[in-house]
Amino acid sequence: MNTHPAPTRPILARPLLALAPMQAVTNLPFMRVMQQYGGPDYYVTEYFRVHADYSLEQKILRSITENETGQPVFAQLIGQDIGALVRTAKELQAYPIAGIDLNLGCPAPVVCRKDAGGGLLRKLNHMERIIASLREAVDGKFTVKTRVGYDSHDEFSDLLEIFKRHSIDTLTIHGRTVSERYQTPIHTDCIRHAVEQMDCPVMANGNVVDVDTGLGAIRKTKAAGLMIGRGAIRNPWIFDQLRDSFSGQSPRELTRADLLAYIDSLYHEIASHADDFDPSKHVNRMKKYMLYIVQGVDEAFEHRIRRVSTPESFHSTCRDFLDNNEPLPARPPEKSKLFCGFDALR
Repeated sequence: MNTHPAPTRPILARPLLALAPMQAVTNLPFMRVMQQYGGPDYYVTEYFRVHADYSLEQKILRSITENETGQPVFAQLIGQDIGALVRTAKELQAYPIAGIDLNLGCPAPVVCRKDAGGGLLRKLNHMERIIASLREAVDGKFTVKTRVGYDSHDEFSDLLEIFKRHSIDTLTIHGRTVSERYQTPIHTDCIRHAVEQMDCPVMANGNVVDVDTGLGAIRKTKAAGLMIGRGAIRNPWIFDQLRDSFSGQSPRELTRADLLAYIDSLYHEIASHADDFDPSKHVNRMKKYMLYIVQGVDEAFEHRIRRVSTPESFHSTCRDFLDNNEPLPARPPEKSKLFCGFDALR
């Protein structure tokens, strides 16, 4: 039983906005930085990797116990051991969570080989037993994040029938198959079909990189809201920009100096949470974020930031390219390795 009531928000007339969980990226310090820039309506933790002898990972748990954003936080689980998943879900309900989320979408090969995450989409009977068991174990909200199939989106109809048989509170759909990873446009028709079939709200995930693609995703899918991951790393203002657009206001235009301030905030917030701060390791940690942030800004900037190794070279590189008031490009390149297929939403 959850003895700590989770934060609640009033029902919104506009589409909901959520930050997509990304392992080793959307942690507590990143959530705090996102909230400085407006933030989403709710957060989802990195996944707790659940197995037979599992105990809660304290670093991820901090995203719940030390979260001061004021927004609801869902705890995400990944795994295929039903008993361990049920036990972990019950343990997490003693903390101030908004609900339990089941990851059925992670495409990482190391995860899928263990029949977890997206790998469960190949094991539908076992997947359904997990969903049924967690639904029974979770007293509050139970949500699912899925892809539209493992090899083909033609598999989605069978997945949807399983989801419909259980009282899921929200279904979030990353509109690609596991095999497609992040390299294609999303299948908006699958998401729209789920919206028409499910009794619960459906959130659309994938390919939202700016206001135009966000509005396009809502228009094409009729989803109740958007879950945004990579696009929010690159542009932390995206949630407020979308809220402005939903209300008929013009989104704020951004400059390179704005981006420089965001990078500086992110650098110091992540550093403040390091258990064993090491300057060189911290620069490498920042590169995980910078690979998304630099997309579309300047090829020379990306070239240099990939090669920095010290805090001094990191900051000087950022200043060289961003310490000015030139406008930022709204979107990354359509053919970049990290952002692909989003033009289909515009």
